[in-house]
Amino acid sequence: MGGVDKGLQLLAGRPLVSHVIDRLAPQAGRVWISANRNLAAYAALGHEVLPDPAGLGFAGPLAGMLAGLNALPDDAWLLTAPCDCPHLPPDLAQRLFAAAQPHGLAFAQAAREHPTHALLHARLRAPLAAHLQGGGRAVLGWMHSQPHGVARFGDEAAFANLNTLAELESPRD
Repeated sequence: MGGVDKGLQLLAGRPLVSHVIDRLAPQAGRVWISANRNLAAYAALGHEVLPDPAGLGFAGPLAGMLAGLNALPDDAWLLTAPCDCPHLPPDLAQRLFAAAQPHGLAFAQAAREHPTHALLHARLRAPLAAHLQGGGRAVLGWMHSQPHGVARFGDEAAFANLNTLAELESPRD
């Protein structure tokens, strides 16, 4: 998207991330937003903003996951989804939770794997922190290195991400 903050780009007159929040909020006890820029704009959406942990440099989605895990109590779960997927399934959390038992981790799969659509238990905090401190950045690579489940979905379109301004102007219904 040419360097603009994707989550704040408008889809149907609202920030893209707002559509994702609308899909996740009924499935989660609390919503946090992982962001490292435009923090005030994200906070204005009414949810706590979690920047990446210090000292990791640009570590990508795994750093945001670690920020979420760091904010959790030790017995809690973290549901994650990227800001550019506005058509998430209404049963995402339920199906991920079923697949995560007893592993403590599950991600979505439709026609392909979607590791940023995930459910992680707080006990993964230390293994993820160690992976990031060691320079690891690949989400799927780390998840495959952990015991995990896979929640299978039939609709790949539910996980479609909007990556261009043109896609925001003509999204699927």
